[in-house]
Amino acid sequence: MKSLFAETLYTGDEVLRNTHLLFEGTVVKGTSMEPKGEFLGRFPVVTPAFIDAHSHIGMERSGEPSATEGEANERMESLLFLADALDSVQMDDRAFRDSVEMGVLYSCVLPGSGNIVGGRTAVIRNYAHSTTDALIARCGVKAAFGYNPMSTRDWKGTRPHTRMGALSLLRARLALVKAKLEKGRKGSRADAALTAEEDVIRDLLQGRQVLRVHVHKIDDIASLLRLQEEFGVRITVEHACDVHDGRIFSALKARGVPVVFGPLDAFAYKVELKHENWRNVRYLLESGVEFGLMTDHPVVAQRNLLLELRWFIRCGLNRQDAIEIITRRNAQILGVDGFLGTLGKGKWASFSCWNGDPFDVTRYPVKVVAEGEVIFEEGE
Repeated sequence: MKSLFAETLYTGDEVLRNTHLLFEGTVVKGTSMEPKGEFLGRFPVVTPAFIDAHSHIGMERSGEPSATEGEANERMESLLFLADALDSVQMDDRAFRDSVEMGVLYSCVLPGSGNIVGGRTAVIRNYAHSTTDALIARCGVKAAFGYNPMSTRDWKGTRPHTRMGALSLLRARLALVKAKLEKGRKGSRADAALTAEEDVIRDLLQGRQVLRVHVHKIDDIASLLRLQEEFGVRITVEHACDVHDGRIFSALKARGVPVVFGPLDAFAYKVELKHENWRNVRYLLESGVEFGLMTDHPVVAQRNLLLELRWFIRCGLNRQDAIEIITRRNAQILGVDGFLGTLGKGKWASFSCWNGDPFDVTRYPVKVVAEGEVIFEEGE
């Protein structure tokens, strides 16, 4: 058993004052008024491990030029159901260490948005030695609507020039597999035989995989909802930075579609971000839609994930509610809330000990613990 004293403990569900956090092995055992076992010290603030719900860390790497070394986008075809983001992650990316030092211990890495379908996603440990050790969960298949897929017409393969062209290519592939599955149910075994790519599409059509869709603009989200109606796929909306009224967020709430919002603090570098503004956070909050937060690293450096929360506080959230966004809420959307996201009993003992209020930029973690082991201490 190990313990530490927190003047303020953000559990991811609530705020506790002047309590001891207890953990044994890799998991939290609870809280206590008294220390138990090995005592690790007293700290002003303790927070759960932060989780970045959408990034390209390890794929677009610190110190390597994106044009020649970056691996977020594969240019050989526009529909890549079998590509796996994990295969392009390199754990020696210096950005991982920067993230760990600021309490961001877990990332969902996704292929980029240059393709209509980019491939499989992976939730990883930022502190792992290799990608095999890093992987903790899968979280769907990446897709992209809007400007990005139609801006890559000089890449290889069949490429769309318009939004309707991109959607027609995706719709055709989904419809083909849907038809095969329907024939299979009628007893035609030959027609029911699926390729490896079609196996992935079947899982999307049957709700066993989530389609995680890069999309910024209101009407592109509307197109996505029409596709969802047509094929019954489970989806998340990734980004939504150009949404500048609350009606489409309310529509997503009504359908139970989560939003992974952001990144905040990025430059609006293209036309489809002309309405991007931190004030759009108000529409997200007022709608009541389920949401999390991303950095889209390297668009915003992942080490700055916590800093993005200041806009939510400016819109009225308290510190606990804000921290929940990058802990409990992100864990729920990624499907890892069974072991991450809060410091409840039985959850992984992954947390950061701060030398003061984390929202004060002069403060920083002095100790970081991952699955019960100290992986960073001030002065290293």
